[in-house]
Formats: sequence, C-alpha cells, structure tokens
Amino acid sequence: MLLGPILPAQRVASNPASATRVYVDTRRTITPIDRNLFGSFLEHLGRAIYEGIYDPDSKLSDSSGFRKDVIAEIRALGVPIIRYPGGNFVSGYNWLDGIGPKQDRPRVLDKAWNSINTNQFGTDEFMAWCKAVGTLPLMGLNLGTGTPEQAAALVEYCNVEKGTRWSDLRRKNGIAEPYKVQNWCLGNEMDGPWQIGHMTASEYGLKAADAARQMRYVDPSLKLVACGSSGPLMPTYLEWDRQVLEQCYDYVDALSLHRYIGNTPEETGTDSTKYLATNLTMDRQIAETVAVCDLVRGRKRSPKKLWLSFDEWNVWYRARSGDAVNGHQQEAPHLLEEVYNLEDALLVGGIINTLLRNADRVKLACLAQLVNVIAPIMTNPNGLFRQTIYYPYSWGLQMARGAVLNLLSESPVYEVVGIGTVPYLDVVGTFSAENGNVSLFILNRDLSNGHEVDVVWEDAPPARVLTSTVLTGSDLKAFNSFDSPKRVVPSDFGKPVTSGGHTKFEVPARSYTVLQWGA
Repeated sequence: MLLGPILPAQRVASNPASATRVYVDTRRTITPIDRNLFGSFLEHLGRAIYEGIYDPDSKLSDSSGFRKDVIAEIRALGVPIIRYPGGNFVSGYNWLDGIGPKQDRPRVLDKAWNSINTNQFGTDEFMAWCKAVGTLPLMGLNLGTGTPEQAAALVEYCNVEKGTRWSDLRRKNGIAEPYKVQNWCLGNEMDGPWQIGHMTASEYGLKAADAARQMRYVDPSLKLVACGSSGPLMPTYLEWDRQVLEQCYDYVDALSLHRYIGNTPEETGTDSTKYLATNLTMDRQIAETVAVCDLVRGRKRSPKKLWLSFDEWNVWYRARSGDAVNGHQQEAPHLLEEVYNLEDALLVGGIINTLLRNADRVKLACLAQLVNVIAPIMTNPNGLFRQTIYYPYSWGLQMARGAVLNLLSESPVYEVVGIGTVPYLDVVGTFSAENGNVSLFILNRDLSNGHEVDVVWEDAPPARVLTSTVLTGSDLKAFNSFDSPKRVVPSDFGKPVTSGGHTKFEVPARSYTVLQWGA
C-alpha cells in the first residue's frame, strides 16, 4: 500500500543527519479537537465486563458490583465515551435479555465468541457504570439478527421520559429519568463473513436507513454511525462503503472504520522499522474513506458532510486464534488477552498522532478495548496494572486539548517497502486558546539514534514547560505484568530551554515523547 512521498505537513530535511525543525504558530490551527476522539470500547467478550468492570463477588467491588479500582483508574484517565456492547457480540444480542430482575435474566450462548453470557450486566448496569466513571455511552445496535423495530425500541427505552411501552418498562425497572443517549452505531462490521447476520452492502444500507428513520421518529436528535469497511484488506473495501452510503447517506451522520495492526510476517515481515511506520497506513485509510464519503455526497448533491467514527483501533496480532478467540461455552473466559510491549506502545503513540492529524473528519474514535481484552488495563482478583499502551493513550487524553496545530515539520526520512518515504520523527501539536497551552507529541521511529529537534516559535514563544515525559527503553519487546508492573513506564524528559524563539532538545531512539508548554 503506497502512501506517496510523505505526509502533507512533513518536508524532507536537506541534510539527512540534520535536526528536525518544527515550525509552530498558534495562529494556524486545523480544527478543534472533539473529545470523543479518545474514546474506548467494552464488549461482552472474555473478561472485559465480567471480572473486568463488573465483579459482584470481588472484595474490590462496590454495592453495585462495579470494581472500584477500575472505576478510579478510568475516571483518572478521563475517557470521554465508551462503545458498548459490541463488537461481534452485538450482532446476536437481544437487549431485552439484559434488563429487568436479575434472577429472571436468561443465560445465553453468545455464538460470536462461543461463550456464556449470564446477562447479569446489561443496558441499565452499563448506564449506571458510565455515570460512575464520568463517561458517555456509544451504544451499538444489533442489525445482524435484530430488526430496525428493535433498534427503535431500545432508543425509546433509553431516551423517552414516560408514557410509552418501552419508557414505562424502564421506569418499572427502577429508572425514572431517561438516559438521553446521543451516539449510536448501526450494527457492527456487517461486511464481514464472520459477522452474525452478514449481508450485502445494499441490503445493509437499506436496513441501516430503515433503522435510522425509525430511531429518529423516536428521538430526532440522535447521531448515527453506519458501518463502513472492517479494514483495508477486505475484498470489498471502499466499494462496500460506497454502496452502503448510496442507500443511507441521507439518514446517517458518520461512517465507521476499523483497524488492527500487528508486527507479523505477513504485515511487516516482523521488521520493527516498518511496524513503527504502519500508523501512516491508517492516515491513508482515513483519506480513502473520506474520499468515498465525499464522492457519494457529490453524487447526491447533499449539503451534509459526513464525519468518521474510527470506533475500533489497536494493536492486535498475538491472541487472535485458537483458545484465545474461543470461549468453549464458559463464563468470562480469558479471550484476546494481548500482552503489549514497548514497540506496541510506540505505535499506539503514532496512531494517536494519526487521529489528531485527521481530526477535521475523525470526530470519534475508540481504543479497542479498555479492560482485559486487547486492553491498556488488566485486572486480577487483587488489583490491576497498566499495560505499555496505557501511557500514550493517557497522554492524548490529558494533553491533546483545544485545536490541532497546522505544524510544518522538516524531518530526515527513510524508505519502507510498501509504504514509501517515512519521516523518522512523526510530530503533531495542539493548542488550547483557553489556557494558552501548546503540546507536541513526537514519535521517533529510529531504533538506533536519537534525533535533535529544533522547535521554531513563529509567534510568541512559551513562558514555561508544564510537562515533559518520554516512553522509551533498550528492549522493544519489554512488557509489563502483575509480577513486573513498572518494567515499561514513562520517565522524566527534562525541561528544554527556550531562547531566541527556538527550543532545542534531543528525543531518544525508539521513543514517544510529549512536551507541554504554558503561556
């Protein structure tokens, strides 16, 4: 997959050994950052829900069965929105099984992951948990075995105050106030033959349009996301998106896209120098998907511009087969419990940069997933620990505020087969007009050498360094565990000095660095 020469905001340094020069002008911004760009995902899969966020028998849980340590961790992260309940799971899920008195809820075989769902955690528990952690729900709908009528019924259950069949059922279940859920996904990966209820693009587009109409009859304020391609390797990639949007463009607000990356023989030849460049293939995927959205917009002469929901993204390539994806009809089996190392975390930093770079069209994105299942947070009966990918994700949440800067970066480059010319340093920046803070996020893909950075302040230089931290190490394969939870953690980067409108510093080899300055 060729990307062309380099990113639009990158230029080749005249001397390959020279410093990377980054020009910053806070008067030049690309777009405000939607906080939902840093969302996450919880599916009824493995131990994400049961033993992850909900464990009534745990000494660490509150009276609702919610793990208090997990709540505290996610509140501290500040995750703005969380997608639920799937994922592949949602395409065979009947939401009615997960509401009402718990003793009356059925034990159901989830065919997507061959696991038993006890239904002790459902819609009402998820809404209560979202309130406890201070996040918003992104609700997934079953458009596999489910119907548009059932989708509209769930909207009525969640969003209508009283006086109708489904709103009164919610009130009977003890919840007087409506949840007012705004964001909804119309199914999941319906282009995939693995998906329960898989159908053609035209069939899905018609079903999504019908569901959207019925849902908006209940609540006209909804924001609706149609299913785009599951990934760029799908044989129907982009043509699926076009055919779907031909049917439902007028009824939806956004199109989804998904991506999982791995340092595999097939994808990268297990070459870490290529692996750390693969976030650029996500830039390409976003650009191609935007092009299809705008093609259909032009064909329909529509005044509406769709945004993108990158509602599944992560590193995932180890726990992808055999017992790692087969629950053997057990409750809360250990599935998709990927162990993340340093190079995975560096790539996640690169993906954060990609999302920020494309924040003019990507308004919502979800790290998949949040707890235990391909996740930054892992639990056991005694506590939790942070995987390596936790750190770049947390930095995006904490320090990418305000608007994305229109930076110009001149970096030395290297060649990657199948990708093209790649800058050693991948740099993005943000600026908050509210408090004057500027943040730079810098991925150094060079495995052997540190690189000097010269930040040129083209308007007023900053007054002080607020944060300077780096994730790096000598072993790309190092990982954290319950036995060694601090093997890969950020370290202090020092506070570079600004003089004469320049700030100069060196980022270490194989590193992801964030610096934040205050006015």
